[in-house]
Amino acid sequence: MAITIVNVPGYTNAGSAHWQTLLESKFANFKRVKQQDWLRPDREEWIQGIEETISTIDGDIVLVGHSCGAVAIAQWASVCDSGKVKGALLVAPADIDSNTAINAIHVQRPLPSGALPFATKLIYSDNDEHSSAARSEKMGKEWGCELIMVKGASHFHTEAGFGEWPEAEQWIEQLVGENLQLK
Repeated sequence: MAITIVNVPGYTNAGSAHWQTLLESKFANFKRVKQQDWLRPDREEWIQGIEETISTIDGDIVLVGHSCGAVAIAQWASVCDSGKVKGALLVAPADIDSNTAINAIHVQRPLPSGALPFATKLIYSDNDEHSSAARSEKMGKEWGCELIMVKGASHFHTEAGFGEWPEAEQWIEQLVGENLQLK
């Protein structure tokens, strides 16, 4: 049975040109978490959204989160353990605890601490407007992640030029342990 890739978008969801959406349209075995409110990343509701999605999947899973979605994955992992999740790609987790974080994401506080129970790659930038490189590195170390810094990538969103993103595909394949299958 093929591994299922579960996309966990962040605040406002991922639009049609976003790298997460493009991955879903290109490859088989992708599924997206459906949150009740994409404009209010409530900690408990978002954890529940991940849990509900995972509970519908038979077999192994790799999670792919962006921004508040990456944070929600870490929060889910701190309170749930399905045993199905084999890895996660966390891209640009937002520093929700920062005093400069946008008000809409404060409801997701606090950031979890402690190592995640699966292999994790945390991708961050040196100029992310939602988390400094130092804070991203601190999160990654606390969560036990492999840290990968991409210079000048901003928040890895569509506005920063992240549509088709071959490196993300490669990192996911490393976590899955095989090539992704085209639709």
